[in-house]
Amino acid sequence: MTTTRTSPAPHVALRRWMLVCIGAVFLAVSVGGITRLTESGLSITEWRPVSGVLPPMNDADWNRALEMFQQIPQAQTTHAGITMGEFKFIYWWEWFHRLVARGVGLVFAIPFLWFWVKGMLPRPLWWRLAWLPFLTLCQGFLGWYMVQSGLAERTEVSAVRLAMHLSLALAILAVALWTHEDLRERPPERTPSAGWRRTSVLAAVLVMTTIVAGAFVAGLRAGKSFNTFPLMAGELFPTGYASIAGFLANATQNPIAAQFHHRWLGVGVALFILVIALRGAKALAGESLAMLNSLRNGVLLQTALGIATLLLAVPVWLGAIHQLVGVLVFSAAVRWMHRLRHPSAGPSAA
Repeated sequence: MTTTRTSPAPHVALRRWMLVCIGAVFLAVSVGGITRLTESGLSITEWRPVSGVLPPMNDADWNRALEMFQQIPQAQTTHAGITMGEFKFIYWWEWFHRLVARGVGLVFAIPFLWFWVKGMLPRPLWWRLAWLPFLTLCQGFLGWYMVQSGLAERTEVSAVRLAMHLSLALAILAVALWTHEDLRERPPERTPSAGWRRTSVLAAVLVMTTIVAGAFVAGLRAGKSFNTFPLMAGELFPTGYASIAGFLANATQNPIAAQFHHRWLGVGVALFILVIALRGAKALAGESLAMLNSLRNGVLLQTALGIATLLLAVPVWLGAIHQLVGVLVFSAAVRWMHRLRHPSAGPSAA
């Protein structure tokens, strides 16, 4: 049922589909970030993939939803004494987050089936595009797996599961971005050295690692403390950094270590990108250089936003912008990496 058509029309349609998918992922990540920042993620304590599309429709439904929420530990701590009006605020954020997530799944799945039936999927892309709807389905299950971690013994979701949830979203975004770039007409450039191609991979990996480290900061509420920069409580290396035995356990469960890692990963990545941008000004040209400069500008903006978010103790609006710009920086890194690996003109998938 697949085909190897190489006419422009299928590529244009597929590229537009990927743009819509990319926008949908950005929306989902943004709404998910606000849901976390407003402590709304545990307001819906059951998972109904189909019937859950409908919110409470009357007072009895709202009372039942509030009663179910009041049975979990978070309702006795973070949201102790919550009123119905306050509950509706956090409920609507989580409901909207789940609605957007369902929409993302449909955005990936329905066009894929349509393009497949119409024979418009290039053979080299078939399996990659087939993975996208499957990964969005997995993301839904992973999201509920994350929520479950905060319904019994914890007062918040597991930071590890939150990081997994965000990592899968970034992976889906990277596949959609890469596919879009595969289908895009590009001006030809000279082939960069292997060193530059490796550098672009390292840049993307470092940016993603920093974002995932930020998920641990969010999951452990680590941004609410040590709201100074560059020192933490007057120390460069804060007391309590290694309070949990084992590096991995400490990095994922200790708020002090989580913030220390995220802030210095951010600074390190910014310096790394600045250095390669300076070197790239002499070694690269054309679109490759323009993409590197965009990456540099994004990293500088993100660093400033990160410091401001920390100093202001993570206001919701600024925390949401910080996360969104982080995803934009990751997107810039992925696009730059693709450009260096495919310097020739024309859709590489064909």
